[in-house]
Amino acid sequence: MTGIRLTAPAPGWAIDADVVVVGSGVAGLTTALRCAAAGLATVVVTKARLDDGSTRWAQGGIAAALGEGDTPEQHLADTLVAGAGLCDESAVGTLVTEGPDAVRRLIETGAQFDTTDTGDIALTREGGHHRRRIAHAGGDATGAEISRALVDAVRSAALHTVENALVLDLLTDAEGRTAGVTLHVMGEGQHDGVGAVHAPAVVLATGGMGQVFSATTNPPVSTGDGVALALRAGAEVSDLEFVQFHPTVLFLGADSEGQQPLVSEAVRGEGAHLVDASGTRFMVGQHELAELAPRDIVAKAITRQMQLHGTEHMYLDARHFGAEMWEQRFPTILAACRAHGIDPITEPVPVAPAAHYASGGIRTDLRGRTTVPGLYACGEVACTGVHGANRLASNSLLEGLVFAERIAADIVANGPRTVQAPASEIPAAGSPAPSPLLAPEVRPQIQRIMTQGAGVLRSAASLATAADELEALHRSAAVDAEAAEPKVAVPGVEAWEATNLLLVSRVLVAAAREREETRGCHWREDRPERDDETWRRHLVVRLTPDRQLVLARTESEAFPPVRATGAPDCAAAPMNHPTPEEP
Repeated sequence: MTGIRLTAPAPGWAIDADVVVVGSGVAGLTTALRCAAAGLATVVVTKARLDDGSTRWAQGGIAAALGEGDTPEQHLADTLVAGAGLCDESAVGTLVTEGPDAVRRLIETGAQFDTTDTGDIALTREGGHHRRRIAHAGGDATGAEISRALVDAVRSAALHTVENALVLDLLTDAEGRTAGVTLHVMGEGQHDGVGAVHAPAVVLATGGMGQVFSATTNPPVSTGDGVALALRAGAEVSDLEFVQFHPTVLFLGADSEGQQPLVSEAVRGEGAHLVDASGTRFMVGQHELAELAPRDIVAKAITRQMQLHGTEHMYLDARHFGAEMWEQRFPTILAACRAHGIDPITEPVPVAPAAHYASGGIRTDLRGRTTVPGLYACGEVACTGVHGANRLASNSLLEGLVFAERIAADIVANGPRTVQAPASEIPAAGSPAPSPLLAPEVRPQIQRIMTQGAGVLRSAASLATAADELEALHRSAAVDAEAAEPKVAVPGVEAWEATNLLLVSRVLVAAAREREETRGCHWREDRPERDDETWRRHLVVRLTPDRQLVLARTESEAFPPVRATGAPDCAAAPMNHPTPEEP
């Protein structure tokens, strides 16, 4: 444990439970439902409303070997290829073998997928898949349907939920075991302001961190809160340099910021073509799957074409679909395009890559356990080893389902543990000073720095500039906090989010600087080749009690066992640049 916490008021209220699940996407709600069904007192904490997480925005679908002739082994092979040599094969094996039944249980929970005329689940293809294995709902509204079904189930089960609540920090007992979380509820209701949920098991299912970049497909709540909490709690994170940029995001202008409309990979799966301004297809001949190559390959190809032509976007041409197919198969995307003055029935759609998915996160084992006893992680916030250096399309919802069920099974198998009194919800004398808070107005600066220095294209120079600028923000906050007349930010949601964004950004940049190769969705212009001999390894990062970020390199592509030792169980790698400290 580091003893490091955010600057926040002391909790003014508390809830007792057996399990607290933080997040209300497919991973969080599946975990909560399974724990509650086993008789555990379960509390769900979510940053906005129950259906406001990333799951509802998933368009394409959920991948599983459900079709005739498809097998888990084929799904595994496609996943390993997309992961560019860094997938944990045992984790992928777990995903693809347990996935089909997990999807069927999701259907039993109430999710309604699109079906064929014969009543079978309708399946489509997406990038990197050699077979049709993507189940979808509402045409292109799969995430919304899954979210609806799970939220309805949670409400029917009368689970205790706390909405509009930003999780702050992990609570631990005197032995260093998880004892709950502190959180801040935004707005009046049953709970208001800073409080605590006391529980011996905490499941982080907080989603991604796309908001570290100026343009992203992620919702506004995706500010890396779970990863930042885990780092402060002493947990290890891994593979944070592998941020997937979705290749086809609706281009709204070079100055567009925040959440951008996604144009699902399923559009290409149904036969749309990527073209330049002259209408020439440029993916043909670049990969055997052309437009359905893995996302990193397509994103790089689009970026190269943009550089070649001196333009800010390419085009996705699906005019040959016709009005009926657009209206029935992709109604959500059609409406989004038309809302921005583009009609894909009659014109190509301008697209460009944007930050989409974090393949890395809090390191876990196959039961979702982190290196902090009692702390679990699931979904995009976690790094199970499934995705490697680049997530295969539509594996994310499946990962959330499969590993949520495994986490619940582990918690239930261990039985309810009596919560020892937290080692105080107020830092004890001698504990590290709380992390200095950033002013909310710093957030756009962080996003600009990350977009310019650690976006689709990276280099030693761009990453060094990003690291220096992030370090300057970090030092400025520390100096302000230590001044004779401190100019510290007032504790609040926007300051806490900005502080979390800075921490995860600095970890991402440190890892990206260290990985001197191009692999998966990590593209180094100055190191264009993949180097398996040196870099078929994972980078593990932790935060020490004296606030240093420590990077270590694993000894092979396999993750070491999860051990709550407070130090990575892997070989330390020599750093080629100073490792920053966290204030």
